Amino acid sequence: MGAPNMVEKSREMIPPPELGRNSSPMKEHGEGLEHAEHEHGFKWLDIARIAFVALAAVAVWFRVWEPFPRISVIGVAATLIGGYPIFKEAIENIVERKMTMELSMTIALLAALAIGEFFTTLVITGFVLAAEVLEGLTVGRGRRAIQDLLDFLPRTVLVRRNAQETEIAADQVQVGDTVIVKPGGHIPVDGAVLGGRSFVEQAAITGEAMPVEKVAGDTVYAGTINQSGALEIEAQKLGRDTTFGRIIDAVERAEKSRAPIQKTADRLAGYLVYFALGAAALTFLITHNARSTISVVIVAGACGIAAGTPLAILGAIGRAAHQGAIIKGGLYLEALAGVDTVLLDKTGTLTFGTPQIRDVVSGDGFTVPQIIAAASIAQRKSEHPLAKAIIARATELAVPVVEPDEFSYTPGKGVRATSRGEEILVGSRALLMERGVRSIPSVSGDDLGGVSEVYVARGGQALGSIRIADVLRPEAKHAVAAMRRMGLRTILLSGDTQAATTSVGRDLGVDEMVGELLPEQKAKWVRELRGKGRKVAMVGDGINDAPALVEADVGIAMGSGTEVARESADIILIGNDVAKLVETLRIARRCRGIIMQNFAGTLAVDSVGVGMAAFGFLNPLLAALIHVASELAFILNSTRLLPGSSQVGK
Repeated sequence: MGAPNMVEKSREMIPPPELGRNSSPMKEHGEGLEHAEHEHGFKWLDIARIAFVALAAVAVWFRVWEPFPRISVIGVAATLIGGYPIFKEAIENIVERKMTMELSMTIALLAALAIGEFFTTLVITGFVLAAEVLEGLTVGRGRRAIQDLLDFLPRTVLVRRNAQETEIAADQVQVGDTVIVKPGGHIPVDGAVLGGRSFVEQAAITGEAMPVEKVAGDTVYAGTINQSGALEIEAQKLGRDTTFGRIIDAVERAEKSRAPIQKTADRLAGYLVYFALGAAALTFLITHNARSTISVVIVAGACGIAAGTPLAILGAIGRAAHQGAIIKGGLYLEALAGVDTVLLDKTGTLTFGTPQIRDVVSGDGFTVPQIIAAASIAQRKSEHPLAKAIIARATELAVPVVEPDEFSYTPGKGVRATSRGEEILVGSRALLMERGVRSIPSVSGDDLGGVSEVYVARGGQALGSIRIADVLRPEAKHAVAAMRRMGLRTILLSGDTQAATTSVGRDLGVDEMVGELLPEQKAKWVRELRGKGRKVAMVGDGINDAPALVEADVGIAMGSGTEVARESADIILIGNDVAKLVETLRIARRCRGIIMQNFAGTLAVDSVGVGMAAFGFLNPLLAALIHVASELAFILNSTRLLPGSSQVGK
């Protein structure tokens, strides 16, 4: 009864934290707690109303004061006063031309009063009011599951300014401040360790089960827990800009969004009300039995799906957030549940994205230092993981790294730079051929053995090639195996050579491997699969994955990936653990399963209940009991997805 409105009331009473860039989420959390206390006061009023109706029912049963023979003054007055929330909502629904359970229940209560069933009317009113309170508590638990995330941020922060240590409010911290976190304290900012050594529990952000050692230069995240030693941290990101702030912000936005299945639930709830009223009219025409007619109206309930559906979605989004996945809306949660094909980017998604140089192959008359020197110039301004490996090799060989005069990057092909008037190319064979380079050394995929080859040219002449290999993430193979056990088709897409892609794909056990793809070709793959009726999820981390992420039914980005990829995606996996994808898929499917259970259960209970009531097997009291019990059962079924406080970060 009234569940959708209970959801709205809960949202109004505990507003979502809207984090400012330099504000602390704890400030908004404190304000939310004040609203929560206000909400608690309203619950006491509800309890008082239920107690009033119960006492009135006792008075009517024992006929304490009956001045009129056919009318119970106490019964009528208590029904109107106690049932005020129900009647008020019914009137609002009439004005808005909405058919709801409150309206049908109001009709039933007034009809019961009309035939003199005063005690029955009061008991039904009490049942309905009690159900309202229980639903409110349940929905409130869903909101608190989201609010519990904020408990991982401190209210005050110890900072060092002008050689003085001062404790200030969390929202007063500024970028560049030196934040001091003592053992057992919660880290309030994203930043870099300046000094100290400790182990940090960062499961809430990265999902890592074991604490991670942090020393000078390491990155730490807001919302994580410093365990052993004191740390001095340079504040780099604050408030909503932190990883933790983005989690809260995205979850709150997702909670407000409506999935298509919620609209279906609302429509079905409306149809059930029409069904109940139509069945009641038919019952009265055939039986002329007012009690059976009232029982038909009372027994039918749709609030189990109307309230249970958004609650299940809220629980799923909250559980996913606790386990390290940001789902940007119920729409994407529903789409993820229906996915049957998962496209996986290779570099940075299934591998560490930190390629290692295995070999340098020299062309005619060129030395390894010459090849590395040219490559280091071209890669000096690149952010590609390969650039770090080349710069590191240049340092090992004592080759000076020179800044290029010009630099440009073509996704899927490579880098072009100029130095002292000479063009330097580092990338694929196609890039060199486009630029008119001849005599490019040719190596077969079998000779490479799955190792990628990057060609280097300078001044229009091929110098040689650099053979690189990436390292698979340890959880990647298990994640792919788990997805296949779930019946998902897995396809590895990469801009790397076909040989390297095939080698990695075989190690992972994916269904299909496709290499040498440009960004637009990845997007084309997504479009073609969707054109064949497949429901596609694309998982990537780089700029070159953004077009495919947008084209997919669900775009999933690694949290460690580029900002472009994260903005293009519908779901973000915090950290670098691809295993979180599997858990998020399970959560989405479980959410869909619970909603379908509620749909089927509601239809079954209403159909059987209406039939029994129509044939006189249910009186109004028993009908009300079945209505409330089934409604609460379906709502409690939805709460199974709500994360407990002990599950945060696990």
